[in-house]
Amino acid sequence: MAKIGNRTSYCTDLTEKDIGKEVIVKGWTAKRRDLGGVIFVDLRDRTGILQVVFEAAEVANFPLAEKIRSEYVLAVRGKLRARDEDMINPKIKTGAIEVLAYELEILSDADTPPFAIEDAESVNEMTRLKYRYLDLRTDRMTEIMRLRSEMLYVTRDYLHKNGFWEIETPYLGKSTPEGARDYLVPSRVHNGSFYALPQSPQLYKQLLMVGGADKYYQVARCFRDEDLRANRQPEFTQIDLEMSFVTQKQVMDLSYGLVREIFKKCAGVKLPKKIREMPYDEAMSRFGSDKPDTRFGLELIDVSDIAAHCGFQVFERAVATKGGSVRMINAKGFVIENNLILSRRDIDALGEFVKTYKAKGLAWIQVRHGMELNSSITKFMSKETVDALLKRANAEPGDLLLFVADKDEVVFKTLGALRLHLAEIAGLIDKSKFDVLWVVDFPMFEWSEEEKRHVAVHHPFTMPHEKDLDILESDPGAVRAAAYDLVINGEESGGGSLRIHDRALQKRIFNILGFTDEQIEERFGFFVNAFKYGAPPHGGLAFGFDRLVMMLAHTENIKDVIAFPKIQNASDVMTQAPTPVDKKQTEELGLKVVEKI
Repeated sequence: MAKIGNRTSYCTDLTEKDIGKEVIVKGWTAKRRDLGGVIFVDLRDRTGILQVVFEAAEVANFPLAEKIRSEYVLAVRGKLRARDEDMINPKIKTGAIEVLAYELEILSDADTPPFAIEDAESVNEMTRLKYRYLDLRTDRMTEIMRLRSEMLYVTRDYLHKNGFWEIETPYLGKSTPEGARDYLVPSRVHNGSFYALPQSPQLYKQLLMVGGADKYYQVARCFRDEDLRANRQPEFTQIDLEMSFVTQKQVMDLSYGLVREIFKKCAGVKLPKKIREMPYDEAMSRFGSDKPDTRFGLELIDVSDIAAHCGFQVFERAVATKGGSVRMINAKGFVIENNLILSRRDIDALGEFVKTYKAKGLAWIQVRHGMELNSSITKFMSKETVDALLKRANAEPGDLLLFVADKDEVVFKTLGALRLHLAEIAGLIDKSKFDVLWVVDFPMFEWSEEEKRHVAVHHPFTMPHEKDLDILESDPGAVRAAAYDLVINGEESGGGSLRIHDRALQKRIFNILGFTDEQIEERFGFFVNAFKYGAPPHGGLAFGFDRLVMMLAHTENIKDVIAFPKIQNASDVMTQAPTPVDKKQTEELGLKVVEKI
């Protein structure tokens, strides 16, 4: 028998307008029902399901149809017809039509799969990842892969229309350790030397500006050898862009324009034309985070001035410590008579929760009916001090005041996490909304206790605020960076900065970071040398593309939006990578595998 020809349609591209046409459809067997002389098959391709009917009187090779089993791959030629009225299925797009088959070809048989495709969501994640090629057949994963592809198309189209060139940069580059650990690739030709996979194309894209590209972008694969969590992977995708002769506002406006275009065209979500800019200091003081979720309240309140002489030693010591403070959250309405949102046991659990963020403990005051107080700390304080705390918190009956006292770094991190935790408990977050803002004026440097030196908050090539250049050496901790992060629903979706294009200023930054001339030459010599030949003012931004897909796919797990992801220990359960390699391969590379110390 001649092979069935080329596919004429995807399953759900067919509509009632096509009734009467001869069609050829191809796909997998999602379901099979044998009624004796009539076999119904739900045929699945990436667009969805189409019912195919095999009747013994109509199809020439009916015995072949009787052999069909779950996940067999079929090619079917037949006529599209309307379903009987009592057989219409309103739950699927093609529920009113079906194909009456008269020719069948089994392109591939299949063993019984380890789980039914339609039941995949009830299967544990490790099993789905082990058989990821089956998981990818599910409606949910198919839709996410379609969405991801559409978002990439819209991205490329938008940037092309705005004058950008797509330029690829190398995967095999030089290791410049300043941040996360590199993935290293040993060189066979240059024995004992290594390439590094790019953590980002940062240096290359700046060199493209030196080279006159003017507007560059890339769908960039990036690699970081760091501990994983729900929204991290060792390899991930950035939408990376850089522009010459631009202001910070121009970069921010164009970048946000791209996000608006993606949300509108790929999800039908209309983001506002203009969004807030929030200075870093305000974000930290109000929300305890440089990526604040402002869809709900529970803002931080500084009570350090009241706590400084309050009689409670824990508070007083924190305020007396350099860089320390006492701050609180008023969880309004969390204490309701006979209907506590948080019981005493729950509050004790919060005390354990904050310890995971290095806080020593959590102090609290319950404000009950008639402003009656129940607290772990008020017995140490005067009435005037307690009244001052209540007034600062704008406390009312039903409120729960939660305090953390420590160094600012710990206080912000702890209360920032606590407010998110409380919002989830009380259902305060409207997850149907997209809350978008820019966080600007980041610190240029932070002090590393481990290395006993200043390190760059973003990277060493970020331009400092022009107004802060005079204090660059005298007070580096106070210097602000011309850096900006786009925050959506409490997640950093993209970040960038204006870059240093003056070699003298770049050297000052390197010196503040503690690099010797030899270290600068060894790590960044090729980069610094390029700036001797005329570097334009430039700036850019990189979006975490996987995170954008997560938002529009309504998932909090980055593994859901990557076709073949890694698990928590950076391994691939499907291929079993990483694995030992043949001794001959390591010998060619001049490597000897030793037991890890």
